[in-house]
Amino acid sequence: MATSAGYEVVGRVEQIREPDPRYQIGRGKVEELAQLAKERDAQRIIFDNLLKPVQAYNLAKATGIESIDRFQLILEIFAKRATTTESKMQIRLAELGHELAHAKEKVRLARKEEQPGFMGLGAYKVEVYYRTVKKQVQFIRRRLRRIQKKRILHRKRRSDLGFWSISLAGYTNAGKSSLFNALTEESVPVDAALFTTLSTKTRLAGFSKKTFLLTDTVGFIDRLPLTLINAFHSTLEETIHSDLILLVLDISEPVQLAKRKLITCQETINLIGASGVPAITVLNKIDLLSEPELQSKIEAIEESTQRITPISALHRRNLDLLKGEILRMLGNYVQATVEIPLNDDSMSYISWLLNRVEVQRLDYRNGSAHMLFEAAPWFIEKARKNIEKDHSGRLEILGAPQKTE
Repeated sequence: MATSAGYEVVGRVEQIREPDPRYQIGRGKVEELAQLAKERDAQRIIFDNLLKPVQAYNLAKATGIESIDRFQLILEIFAKRATTTESKMQIRLAELGHELAHAKEKVRLARKEEQPGFMGLGAYKVEVYYRTVKKQVQFIRRRLRRIQKKRILHRKRRSDLGFWSISLAGYTNAGKSSLFNALTEESVPVDAALFTTLSTKTRLAGFSKKTFLLTDTVGFIDRLPLTLINAFHSTLEETIHSDLILLVLDISEPVQLAKRKLITCQETINLIGASGVPAITVLNKIDLLSEPELQSKIEAIEESTQRITPISALHRRNLDLLKGEILRMLGNYVQATVEIPLNDDSMSYISWLLNRVEVQRLDYRNGSAHMLFEAAPWFIEKARKNIEKDHSGRLEILGAPQKTE
């Protein structure tokens, strides 16, 4: 993660012990850290553990260098990757949420004396600073709510189209955007760095005469802070409202790491409330493995998940296999016949319907339009209400269509 944020790692220090309330690490380790930072001319110290403001303050005082934690590092990466107004506001909201949680302690330390990472706060009283941050939070939340309303409206419009919705989810850098490009023939940015995608993208994906809406979402990461999950909830909720999740996993990594990342993704999906959505586990990057290696890893992974499909999104391998699995999961289309009396209003509705269902047959006779089509059951029920109530027509459900290759 440090490399993704643009840092060059010049040294590492590890210690296994109970967290020290003053420094997070032991006093002796602090001296060792300070000496190492001086020898390597380090500009910043990054902790994998979360730091309390007093710990960051004490570390800065002891080493002369600002110390940040994993949460702040993730925010830096997010800030570098953010390209949309929404993602930038979500990142700022997470930063301010962190500020609010530690406002009193941070102001007290800032007024005590200036240290690296605590500049510019000495003039604030606790109450003034707290109110200022809170006002910023409220302002950003209002703007995000407006964006969320637009997202809900767009989701409703997409629902009116009658297409199934599929979301891509998975650990960051698992290859979600590559799979998105492969299935939609798009060219969204793909990068080996972490968190290339911080905002959702939805495009049409069609195969086997069916059309789906495919959404690429922000990647997950181990121990993703709750503050970030809350800030990005409006983005992550696209996964909640989908009909199917493609959970993408980098299977080229060591099996224990892959399993840990799979568990992280499953826990995050549960945390955002999407555990009830059916999922396919897509094992990506099989081009980097031999066949025996792949089979061995599948056997190790399958105890932790279901509906496994191995692919290579980059080289388009096994995409037909994945498409077949998607069709099996979402294949409960049914056939229906429609008879609608012809007039100006009904002709407009028939044109609307033609763009949203898979029409098998259409003919006009005896002053009516007769149509045979396939669609999702919920869409057919919606169409029935319009046809029978608004157009004096008749809709009859025939059942599941005949399977075709």
